[in-house]
Amino acid sequence: MRKSAAADGLANTEPGKAGKERKKIAGSTGVKTAHDGTGAYDLIAYIEGGDISELGNTIVSQIQSIDGITQTMTSVVVELP
Repeated sequence: MRKSAAADGLANTEPGKAGKERKKIAGSTGVKTAHDGTGAYDLIAYIEGGDISELGNTIVSQIQSIDGITQTMTSVVVELP
């Protein structure tokens, strides 16, 4: 069985740029869904990778590097018994 990693990525954007930045995030490798949000974060994305390193690479090189993204928080998904 292949191990994989997944996370919920939360992001804030510069004012008025959430829709534009969501489209960029949605096109990133490993991003399965991306949505605009309300409340503490402007964007919510579900991200998958082959392992935690691949997941981290997607978050750092493809999401945090987007110019309009001002802050991110990542919550790694786990399965508890």
